[in-house]
Amino acid sequence: MYLVTVLGNMLIILAVSSDSHLHTPMYFFLSNLSLADIGFTSTTIPKMIVDIQTHSRVITYVGCLTQMFIYGFFGCLDNLLLAVMAYDRFVAICHPLYYPVIMNPQLCGLMILVSLFISLLVSQLHILIVSQLTFFTDVKIPHFFCEPSQLFNLACFEIPTSNILIYFAAAIFGGVPASGIIFSYYKIVSSILRVSSTGGKYRAFSTCGSHLSVVCLFYGTGLGVYLSSPVSHVPRKSAVASVIYTAVTPMLNPFIYSLRNRDIKRAMQRLFNRTA
Repeated sequence: MYLVTVLGNMLIILAVSSDSHLHTPMYFFLSNLSLADIGFTSTTIPKMIVDIQTHSRVITYVGCLTQMFIYGFFGCLDNLLLAVMAYDRFVAICHPLYYPVIMNPQLCGLMILVSLFISLLVSQLHILIVSQLTFFTDVKIPHFFCEPSQLFNLACFEIPTSNILIYFAAAIFGGVPASGIIFSYYKIVSSILRVSSTGGKYRAFSTCGSHLSVVCLFYGTGLGVYLSSPVSHVPRKSAVASVIYTAVTPMLNPFIYSLRNRDIKRAMQRLFNRTA
């Protein structure tokens, strides 16, 4: 599963970079999303595979904080990139004549840099909060990676303010991009409904169908993880939800884009023909 995720996302990156027809803002953001997905799944799955093979499920305190930092960074980056891609589709469908002017290379690069900075800020906030907690010498985490909500439950004493702060930060940095995506698609749907021909509606919607599928998959599994963590008292249920979120979702993204997008299909065919 991990190899399929890495190879699938690497193919997307190679297809976009090797085909000049795909050197557009939409595919620039897609290649960055694929890179973020590789980092996101590489944070947890390789360690889990090694633990299963060696029968040693031990991680140091520093290793746990590092894993949590990288996990938070790529998770937040995925979230922000999906919001940026939604804005790109909004401009392309609602303001097609101004699209090349608005989505210029400088703005696209700035959006990526801002997303990286915010992701670093959010992941650093997680580390600062968790580093204030006190733990026993040897603790058992009922999970396959160091998730912040699980670490709060293992602290020597309860700190409700930290728990509230972490969920408040998640609501802000997760809710704002989600609100942007919802607003963008509200405008997109309104614009598509004003198109008179059925063919025109289909062509307009087909440009954002793949992105909408990825958004539903990402937020659906993400909500399942973060709603089940504080509520569910069965660690296995929370772990299964996290596996779907960290492994299955990044694995399916390349399939969604390659199956639903003709440009990606053609670029992959050209890539395979060159290698053959």
